[in-house]
Amino acid sequence: MPIKPCMLRRRFIHTSSFPLRKDIHTTGIPVLCASCEARHKGVCGALEPEQLVALAKTSSKHAVREGSELIGDAEEIESYSNILNGVVKLTKTLADGRQQIVGLQFAPDFLGRPFKVESAINAEAATDLSLCSFPKAAIERMMSDSPVLEHRLLKQTLRELDEARDWMVTLGRKNAAEKVASFLLLIARHIDPTADPARDSATFDLPLTRADIADFLGLTIETVSRQMTKLKADNVIRIENNRHITVESLRRLEVRTGS
Repeated sequence: MPIKPCMLRRRFIHTSSFPLRKDIHTTGIPVLCASCEARHKGVCGALEPEQLVALAKTSSKHAVREGSELIGDAEEIESYSNILNGVVKLTKTLADGRQQIVGLQFAPDFLGRPFKVESAINAEAATDLSLCSFPKAAIERMMSDSPVLEHRLLKQTLRELDEARDWMVTLGRKNAAEKVASFLLLIARHIDPTADPARDSATFDLPLTRADIADFLGLTIETVSRQMTKLKADNVIRIENNRHITVESLRRLEVRTGS
């Protein structure tokens, strides 16, 4: 997905300039890819070492500041990215300028829509981001040569479809308390790609403002704040500095989602 140069604090690291690590687990893999979460859990995990090397020659890692626009609606797609760290906010804008948050993406998600010429959404850095970007042509060429890569991208697409359907239930049928709990559980489960999936606690900074959370959930800012205060009073969460959240028990939080 193209990144607007004027919005970035560029810190490019071209992986082709790094030596290959030679050990029993990563022989033939560029050293910068060896410890990358996207390689282990994301789409790059479907690539053979020689494919990783080829992709690394055209890839760059860079930092993106919170609030930067990554791509706008109807802009031409020139590149894709793996999210290495941080959260991306996806929005749709109506003709009169009204905007709706339609999704969030986390590390190590693949950011972009293969086989489309233009983007159908706006993508913005909800937090400071670390991305690994590569040309559209390079990844689509590899998809045609690698059924495993195509399968990995299909799995992510289907997972996002399942999550979108679940979110439709949240927005359409859950009450305000359940919506806020569902949002917090979504963040707690996705914001740290290195966390043990079996863990029952989480600590994180909210990636959205109260206004954005309200927009995402179809609530007012006052309702969001009131429901978070109630969760705090019931010892389901702890809140520090307005955005730092601690969830002692994800199971207790899940109960409050009504799922």
